[in-house]
Amino acid sequence: MRITVLGATGGVGGEVVKQALDRGWDVTAVVRDPAKLRLPAEVVVAGLKDHDKLAAAVEGRDAVISAVGSRDRGPTTVCADGARAAIGAGAKRLLVVSASGMHTEGDGFFTRTLVKPLLNTFLKHGWADMLAMEAVVEATDLDWTIVRPPMLLDGPRTGKVASRLDGNVRTFTIRRADVAAYLLDAVADPTLIRAKVSIAHG
Repeated sequence: MRITVLGATGGVGGEVVKQALDRGWDVTAVVRDPAKLRLPAEVVVAGLKDHDKLAAAVEGRDAVISAVGSRDRGPTTVCADGARAAIGAGAKRLLVVSASGMHTEGDGFFTRTLVKPLLNTFLKHGWADMLAMEAVVEATDLDWTIVRPPMLLDGPRTGKVASRLDGNVRTFTIRRADVAAYLLDAVADPTLIRAKVSIAHG
C-alpha cells in the first residue's frame, strides 16, 4: 500500500507513519520541519499552500491520510486547510481525523447537556475548524472517510477499538496509536467509504 500522510509529525500522524512502515507500506510524509520526523519514510517538505509539492507527493498514492491539527485553542482553519490541500493535490482516497466532541448523536443525557457544552467553551475554535473540514470533505465526490475520536491519549496500541456509524461510542478516550491503526485498516475497507465513523477505546 502506498500512502501520503499530512500532519506526519503530530501525535496521530507520527503513529500513522510508524505503523504503516511496520506494515511494510510505502509512506510519504509531508512535513514542514523534517528534523521532527525521525522515521525512515520518504519526506516531502511542504506547507499546505505548496500545491506543486503536494501534488507530487499525492500522485500515484492509494490514499492520503490527513492528521493535521492545531496545537493551541485559538481561532484556526488548519484542519479545513489540510483537507482542501489534499483535495487540491489530487487525492482520490482521503481519510481525515476529526473529533467526536462536537457531535452528540448517541451521547447520554449528562454528556450531551452538561459535559459537551462545558468543553465547547474551551475547544470551540478547534471544533469549528473540524466541522468546516468535515463539510469540505463531504462536499467532494472522493472516496472519503471521516474518523471521529474522543480525547486522545499517549501510550502503546491496545487493539481495543469500538466504532459506530450512527453515533458516538460511549467511552471518552482513545490512544493515538489505536487511532492510527484504525486509519490504516480503514484505507482498504470498502464499508467505510463515504462514512463518518466515531471511534473510542473498546
